[in-house]
Amino acid sequence: MSEAALEEISVLSAIYCDPGEWQLLSRSENGITVMIQTNVRRIAESEIRLRLVLDLPVTYPSCLPNLSVSSEELTRAQCKELRDKLLDQARERLSQPMIHDLVLWTQQNFNSVIGNSIRDEKHLLSAVTDDGTWITLLHLDHMRAKNKYVKTLEKWTSDLRLTGKLMFMGKIILILLQGDKSDIRIDNI
Repeated sequence: MSEAALEEISVLSAIYCDPGEWQLLSRSENGITVMIQTNVRRIAESEIRLRLVLDLPVTYPSCLPNLSVSSEELTRAQCKELRDKLLDQARERLSQPMIHDLVLWTQQNFNSVIGNSIRDEKHLLSAVTDDGTWITLLHLDHMRAKNKYVKTLEKWTSDLRLTGKLMFMGKIILILLQGDKSDIRIDNI
């Protein structure tokens, strides 16, 4: 790991010194993994807690860090959109310490990045008639590849903006789905 990268890690631990704001997750011969939690403020709304996990390879800052963005208040698509924008910013700062710059950029540009996806969501929701929340219970006969099915079900529920619960009770497999009527459509499966 370069001297500049180690110095940046030291400076970041001093900047993000509040409890839970900074954590060194791992250090190995492959690099360092750090986590930074920061608050960003939505326009006229409460603060959103963002969790950034950066995996810094040994060759950092000569190469891009692996980056993960998560938040309980944002959808998976919004986190991915923010991550993509952060990686674009990181490409512009290649060969120089960039983590603090990326956090500052996130705080300053959050509303413009996420605001567009929120407006798109509101537009889609306003086009849907309000038939309320529906709940559907599905019974599956069997599952051949459990991990693959679970991953597929998680993707579908996320894409359709549904809340889901997969339940295994002995040999009985149930899926409980909750969401807008327009998002839940059961054909003869």
